[in-house]
Amino acid sequence: MLLPANILGILFALTSALVWGSGDFSGGFATRKANQFQVLALSALSGIGILVVCALVWGESLPSLRGAMWSMLAGVAGTVGIAALYRALSMEDAANVAPISGVIGAALPVGFSILIQGLPGTVRLAGFALAFLGIWLVSRSTAGERQISRQGFLLACLAGVGFGGFFILMALVEPGKVFTPLILARSMNFCIALLLLWSNRLPFPVFKANPIALLAGVLDAGGTVFYMLARQFTRLDIAAVLSSLYPAFTVLLASLLLKEKISPGRWVGVAICLSAIMLITI
Repeated sequence: MLLPANILGILFALTSALVWGSGDFSGGFATRKANQFQVLALSALSGIGILVVCALVWGESLPSLRGAMWSMLAGVAGTVGIAALYRALSMEDAANVAPISGVIGAALPVGFSILIQGLPGTVRLAGFALAFLGIWLVSRSTAGERQISRQGFLLACLAGVGFGGFFILMALVEPGKVFTPLILARSMNFCIALLLLWSNRLPFPVFKANPIALLAGVLDAGGTVFYMLARQFTRLDIAAVLSSLYPAFTVLLASLLLKEKISPGRWVGVAICLSAIMLITI
């Protein structure tokens, strides 16, 4: 029995959040062994590799010229988001930066979707509001509170705009294309990662030195594939918001695998995210 298209899209979006959350967990673990830009370069390369294999296996052709343009712009937007986030994290507490970038990254596709598709139902709007609150609470760390600087705030906003732009721009690629648009996007990601390595005078990392970074790239690419699939079966706002719940899965993995102590506020955030899922899927 085939599932309704909207339900299938919701399942793909939740799978995207799970895989993205696992990728973030792996990437964070990988940065314990190497510089963050080296991890970015390795993960981008492994992501390209797995996407190329998938495109060949499925025999997927390149997107149209317009689709290729949107894909490459999405790659630039996503990488700008990552670079801004890394810069902001080097200046500020993660407790200040992550919630701002996370909420803006989820809110922008919602606004864009409302403009082109109209308002969703009241219950789903309430679900979106809960999701934003949940993302904020889950993303906050237990680091010591200090006032965020103006530059740090602007960088966190830029990171959110970059991530939200990635969601929107990839949604503009024609339906039916999944792997090849992502190859183009991640190729831009890799090129910018090389530029960051060069500008920081860092060597390109040896593959075998950090296999977790390679795994992070595969998982990140997988999460993006599931987001692209979700977008083809449900509204952009639903796909983007549910996919953006990935911090909840990162927190759960840290608790289960690393036995990290999770603050009560984060557990409340996880519970709110689960409540949001139920409202959005009604």
